[in-house]
Amino acid sequence: MIVLRPFGIIFVAPTTWSTKIMSENLETCVDPYLASFGESFAVANYKAATIKSYRSIIRKLGQVMDAEGIEPSALTLNQAERLGRMVPRKHGQTVCPHNLARRFAGHLIDIGVAQPVPLTEARIARAALLANFETYLVKQRGLSQRTIYHTLRFADRFLNHRFGETMVDPGRLRPADAIGFIEHVLAGARRDKTIATHVRIFLQYLFGRGATATNLALSVPKTAKRWGARLPRHLSPDGVEAVLASVRDNQRHGARDYAMLLLMARLGLRAAEVIAIQLDDIDWRAGELLVRGKGKLHDRLPITVEVGDALSRYLREERGPATCRTMFVTHRAPHRPFKDGQIVNAILKDALKATGQKPVTPYVGSHLLRHSLATRLVNTGASLDEVGDVLRHRSRSSTMIYARLDIDGLRSIAQPWPAAGGAQ
Repeated sequence: MIVLRPFGIIFVAPTTWSTKIMSENLETCVDPYLASFGESFAVANYKAATIKSYRSIIRKLGQVMDAEGIEPSALTLNQAERLGRMVPRKHGQTVCPHNLARRFAGHLIDIGVAQPVPLTEARIARAALLANFETYLVKQRGLSQRTIYHTLRFADRFLNHRFGETMVDPGRLRPADAIGFIEHVLAGARRDKTIATHVRIFLQYLFGRGATATNLALSVPKTAKRWGARLPRHLSPDGVEAVLASVRDNQRHGARDYAMLLLMARLGLRAAEVIAIQLDDIDWRAGELLVRGKGKLHDRLPITVEVGDALSRYLREERGPATCRTMFVTHRAPHRPFKDGQIVNAILKDALKATGQKPVTPYVGSHLLRHSLATRLVNTGASLDEVGDVLRHRSRSSTMIYARLDIDGLRSIAQPWPAAGGAQ
């Protein structure tokens, strides 16, 4: 506090704290809509403290809007994101202001305050093309929702790369366009092995509906796959147990993470299969689990006592008040299902760091535990057919990668090393 005494009169200058309080109490253009915006989070079971912090961020967005002269009725999604990036982000703050700003703009559109930006004819035509392509992927290809999402995303990026904001004309596509797009994506992507497959599916669809004169999918080169470049990534049995113990002892969400990893370490489930489990998929009396596998194939696996105890503990102690029937949900409101298996990768990476185990490669995938299970089965004398049955492989070629781990079997068929004077 600063005290000034000109002419014998004491003036107290406002402190930084009081100035901050005054600025936060100033009314902004978004204040009339904060209550309804907060209510949209309350009905989704968000905590009161979280809603309060969200309202504080939006009030700061309102200050930026006032400074820029933008009224709530004129706010668009893109404008909200741009202005949200101008809102300072506190240290340790998990929510991004620009993402929350876009959500606020969407709320204004929902309640009729703002109007969505009208689509151009080119955008409408592209949306119709992608909608028909999605129907094809669902009804004729029978792909999973995760694959459909990525295929549609790459199709949209391909059209944007070739046509930009102009009208889409598939008849003008040439092989160089597809190859150039793949090279463009791979030049900036650290790891993306499926881009050629997604583009090829889209080009096959365009040719099938007569949008292109030739099947441009034939011009897309196949991605090189070095099947014999390395052994399957795996952990030792002690390493697997250390990872499970580390996750189980986590006080915040150990029950959920432990149950997810245990399903992979004991039953060999894939990450996508774990997050797809529904509450109705478990037959507690029969001790069976319905697994929704690749290609929309369903299998039933026995639940061991260890796995059953882990699942029941999670359901009793940690699963929040979710309205969905998905088994594993987020701990933060609104307690919804995970979008993909990246949560498993994050859990594994943290557990490896906590146990002091260095990953065999910089990328730690969720198949690490699945490979570890198969490796342990091979080392304890299981045949490749038995390993394939446990992992539910549809093709024997998928199981053959573990033949390189059978050291005793490889030693029995190894040829003598040629040397001068005779084989040794």
